[in-house]
Amino acid sequence: PHPALPMPAALYGAQRRNSAGLDLASEATLAMLAQALQESRGRSWQGAPLLAIDAATDAVPQPVLNPADRRETVGTVIEATTIDVEQALVHAQRDGTPWGQCAPSERAACLERAADLLQQAQPELMALLMREAGKSCAAAVAEVREAIDFLRYDAAQLRAGFDNATHAPLGPVVCISPWNFPLAIFTGQVAAALAAGNAVLAKPAEQTPLVAAQAVRLLWQAGVPRAALQLLPGRGETVGAQLVADARVQGVLFTGSTEVARVLQRTLAQRLGADGRPVPLIAETGGQNAMIVDASALPEQVVADVLTSAFDSAGQRCSALRVLCLQDEVADAILAMLQGALAQQQLGRPERLCNDIGPVIDEEARAHIETHIAAMQAHGHRVWRPVPVDRDAIARGSYVAPALIEIERIDQLLREVFGPVLHVLRYRRDGLDALLAQINATGYGLTLGVHTRIDETVARITGAAHVGNLYVNRNMVGAVVGVQPFGGERLSGTGPKAGGPLYLYRLLRRAPVDVLPRALRLAGATPAVQEAPLLRLLREWAQASGQPALADACTRFAAHACHGAAVVLTSVTGERNEYSLHPRAAVLALAAQEPDRLLQLAATLAVGSRAVWPQEAAALLTRLPPALRTAITLVPDWQGAGLPFDVVLHHGTPEEARALAVQLAARPGPTVTLHSVPVGCAVIALERLVVERALSVNTAAAGGNASLMTLA
Repeated sequence: PHPALPMPAALYGAQRRNSAGLDLASEATLAMLAQALQESRGRSWQGAPLLAIDAATDAVPQPVLNPADRRETVGTVIEATTIDVEQALVHAQRDGTPWGQCAPSERAACLERAADLLQQAQPELMALLMREAGKSCAAAVAEVREAIDFLRYDAAQLRAGFDNATHAPLGPVVCISPWNFPLAIFTGQVAAALAAGNAVLAKPAEQTPLVAAQAVRLLWQAGVPRAALQLLPGRGETVGAQLVADARVQGVLFTGSTEVARVLQRTLAQRLGADGRPVPLIAETGGQNAMIVDASALPEQVVADVLTSAFDSAGQRCSALRVLCLQDEVADAILAMLQGALAQQQLGRPERLCNDIGPVIDEEARAHIETHIAAMQAHGHRVWRPVPVDRDAIARGSYVAPALIEIERIDQLLREVFGPVLHVLRYRRDGLDALLAQINATGYGLTLGVHTRIDETVARITGAAHVGNLYVNRNMVGAVVGVQPFGGERLSGTGPKAGGPLYLYRLLRRAPVDVLPRALRLAGATPAVQEAPLLRLLREWAQASGQPALADACTRFAAHACHGAAVVLTSVTGERNEYSLHPRAAVLALAAQEPDRLLQLAATLAVGSRAVWPQEAAALLTRLPPALRTAITLVPDWQGAGLPFDVVLHHGTPEEARALAVQLAARPGPTVTLHSVPVGCAVIALERLVVERALSVNTAAAGGNASLMTLA
């Protein structure tokens, strides 16, 4: 014991309690889990619409099968009907409002009680995760912990400064969660929407409704009103489509494919929210995630981290490693070592500790992955796969033997392959910049790994990479809530980051103007006012040209922008985790009035971004100081394909905003965020103009943790 080293439960100090794990090397723990599995097999798990009021149904329950052994029925599910969805919407709109009127401290206490209930139910939930979602024992432990951490993190945010007078919820919010993290992501979405005061309509993935239903029952038991949280299991094209298209829905949280996110964006663009603004969509999508390994890296550590990053959870993580980039000089040696290690990995039922890789979620997923592997082999790519030992056992489930596939260029991969498939690419030492360009050219920006002992290489890659989460000398999966806030940019998501300090604010209809300083204080930083040089120039020009309102706005934005802010987050010894804010690449500014356009420019410069102006603003551009003009790109047609901007500021009418949302939704490429306010409105949400990034460094790999070694 040492006073400078907190016990695990107290890792995050007084702000929140850490979730508790399990020791899988303990005989007593394993006996307890074996009993939980046995009890789970003897229980009839049921998933059905869980609404504000009980409703009778004559629908025939459908079996939910274990992906590890399709002979085993885990439980049954009744999918929601159109009538169920309508009833849920009526109750959410009519009876869900009192939840948002509760004091934030009451909502926080409710979420904390739910976290405690999940902790108590950990063995039961783990057994269900292993049987319904094909999770390994270790992955199930981590998933229950993540769900608990989400609940406590959001509760801590509420206690740290939410006020119903200044923080107004959106209204009914739809949460659409995936099957690969059926408890953690489901709970993370629901907890955030509830914390902000919204009524939640939760649609879990059709493959994993049972664990979602159990989570809702525990949240109800903790005190969440039934009208504030309702479960609607079913298919995306039926239940999900009906929910998203309904005018009563005021926000959508989605985790899944980029293609589905675009469909949701197009649907939401057809209407406005109750406040006359675009309906918020928070989408976290996939990635073509790479790991760069240079000749200075320790091969043994690289192989261990590659195995975890690429093949844990059978590669079914959005953060999973998809492309391993090996420097030529060490490629053969590392690849041989990796093949040897992968040959030792056991494929089989995930609840058995001797097995390392479990099943993929269903037969459709298995067929898609096998088709990709066969196609790559047919095109002449070298493919290596270990031979499964127990072929009879894996024939009864949806298993895919892991594969290593050598490629020459990243653009040979047309889309993400969501499974235990690792593509290997060799690069020359003098080709690092070209490799980074290839990675950025995919358009994705979720996770990136780096293995090197050279600090300059880390800095070079960090400065060039456009990814939400970057990991140095460690594996690339298992982001911890509040420690490695998770989420990507460009094709990998809209932001804000899950488990980060900005997430709840996107779920509010009305928020304070100083969101960024508040978020950084929550993360443990003391934000300083740093006026960007070009913003100072605009303020001085505004004062000289008799525009005091613009000058005041520049001063206000400088105080709230937190330009270039970064903070080291509390985490375990031997690891350094940094959270930072960065300007979006370019901001398209659309306004009919010059004062509004100049206000948009001030907000853009405050965060350090570039402005994109349409041709009709040319006259105003010529009146600005020459240095300011360098930060503005004038375009004849902003709707042209390939024009780079990732957020739009708009001053105008609700009708104009809706038409603009439709135009943006029709553009190819990443989802573009639209922030629209009325003509003359001086309030611009600066948090919409930044991207969050998280850097996680294994400090032990660089020789140890200096602060630990200097403890008295």
